[in-house]
Amino acid sequence: MKNVLVVGAGGVGAVAVVKMAMHPEIFQDITLASRTLSKCDEIAANVKTRTGVEIKTAQIDAMDVAATAALIRETGAELVVNLALPYQDLALMDACLEAGVHYLDTANYEPEDDAKFEYHWQWAYQDRFKKAGLTAILGSGFDPGVTSIFATWIRKHKLDGIRLIDVLDCNGGDNGKPFATNFNPEINIREVTAVARHWENGDWVETPAMTRKVAFDFPAVGEKNMYLMYHEELESLKTHFPEVERARFWMTFGDAYINHVTVLQNIGMTRIDPVVYEGKEIIPLQFLKAVLPDPSDLGALTKGKTCIGDIITGPSGDAEKTYYIYNICDHEECYAEVGSQAVAYTTGVPAMIGAAMMMKGIWLDPGVWNTEQLDPDAFMEMLNTDGLPWQVVELDGHPVF
Repeated sequence: MKNVLVVGAGGVGAVAVVKMAMHPEIFQDITLASRTLSKCDEIAANVKTRTGVEIKTAQIDAMDVAATAALIRETGAELVVNLALPYQDLALMDACLEAGVHYLDTANYEPEDDAKFEYHWQWAYQDRFKKAGLTAILGSGFDPGVTSIFATWIRKHKLDGIRLIDVLDCNGGDNGKPFATNFNPEINIREVTAVARHWENGDWVETPAMTRKVAFDFPAVGEKNMYLMYHEELESLKTHFPEVERARFWMTFGDAYINHVTVLQNIGMTRIDPVVYEGKEIIPLQFLKAVLPDPSDLGALTKGKTCIGDIITGPSGDAEKTYYIYNICDHEECYAEVGSQAVAYTTGVPAMIGAAMMMKGIWLDPGVWNTEQLDPDAFMEMLNTDGLPWQVVELDGHPVF
């Protein structure tokens, strides 16, 4: 394979196509498509400036299956990389089936009118992709994506099984804004305000959103408050590692962020159901997104580091061991390389690497797969060479939090 169609011209798409252009031996023909052509053209100009590579651009409504399938055929793409909104996942999977091409995304499907992100809608495509001889890779971002691949690598090389897993996502960056999200505000706030769930002893345990807080000392960042949340990789990890007793996801937030979200929620600005204003229906959260800073504009302002990884405990021979595997990413270094901050970088680079695994035929088994189901080694090697080097250390037991 040599031709790829990337759908989505946000911060993640901007990173992914720059990194693809840095690998002309893998990605020989790149098309970037979005509802807004001008955004694609701006990103294409950035790619040309930084790499000398010219990419093609196109306008598309990703919810229009027939039009998307027609664009796939027109570009000659053999793989669609979906970096658009998660509402569009199923439509893009349908377009891939209609056009007969492979599929990859970074986030699982979420209905637009229900803040409920689960994999079962996409897992239901397993037989259709398998019968068509096509591959669909789900969640090739960082979390989900790299954190799941970290778990598979630990399970393959360090442990005989996984008993406990905690995914820790820390953004120690500061953009100087009173309140701004580091990725799509609509998706970010829907995640943060959702009921927290974690997997423990064969069942889901629920707690109110943003109520369980723990301080943790992150490498290269320092002590930050992290909050227990539900995140989609928990569903796939507990499914594909059935021996797991407990799986949890934690994300850091500053006090100012929590205060802003709490106030916005209290006054109804995080609602996703329509309200009537001056005779027109609007969705408060979508209006809020329109007035908040665009995450893709924060790159030049953001300083500091991210630290994202897994703490995993399991049997190793006759003993039990715990490993902490993580990546540290610098916002300013990311901006210097690709023109984006580290949150977009840590998602866009794994999207590129996952696509490279497919283009090279390493991850190309017909069906629908999550990243932890795939061999991790070649992906882990590319993390080290393409801007997201990882470290693994053995801990003296699993931290109590």
